[in-house]
Amino acid sequence: MDGFDRQLVALAPRLRRHARGLTGDAASADDLVQDTLERALRYRWRFRLRAGAWWGDGADGLLSWLLTMMHRLRINAYRRADLVTFTDTLPDVPSAAPEPALRLDLVRALARLPEAQRAVMLLVGLEQLTYAEAAQVLEVPVGTVMSRLARAREQMRLLMDGASEANPQASGRAAGLQRVK
Repeated sequence: MDGFDRQLVALAPRLRRHARGLTGDAASADDLVQDTLERALRYRWRFRLRAGAWWGDGADGLLSWLLTMMHRLRINAYRRADLVTFTDTLPDVPSAAPEPALRLDLVRALARLPEAQRAVMLLVGLEQLTYAEAAQVLEVPVGTVMSRLARAREQMRLLMDGASEANPQASGRAAGLQRVK
């Protein structure tokens, strides 16, 4: 096993954790991680060309490259409506939260976020990527990452406060006003 393979093995748990947050399903997450690692091995030469070398301090670049691949694979699968499955099961990700009910509420609230907001929330909040790194992974401008994260945080607050729906009326805004760009 060379250095690239060792780094893939070392990053696999982080990829799996991120995939579980994206999909909300352990089986789908495992499939996504497997597809990502398979593609990384098949196209390892592209990472070498892009990053120069994959040993030494290249682990950060490798993680960003893998997360970018994972998001592209997820988007491709999401676009194929016949392959998307929905499940009511919660991921069995261990949590540092002392209360199991709080953990369940967080997972449910996260699952109710739109896909784009959930992806940003997981990259910045869970994976601890900077806004610039998250923007690079998702291939969107940094401002888009910041606005999606702000919206995601606001919806999480509303959902955790017990609002039945994360919508403008639940946040106390006037029902008759509409924002027009």
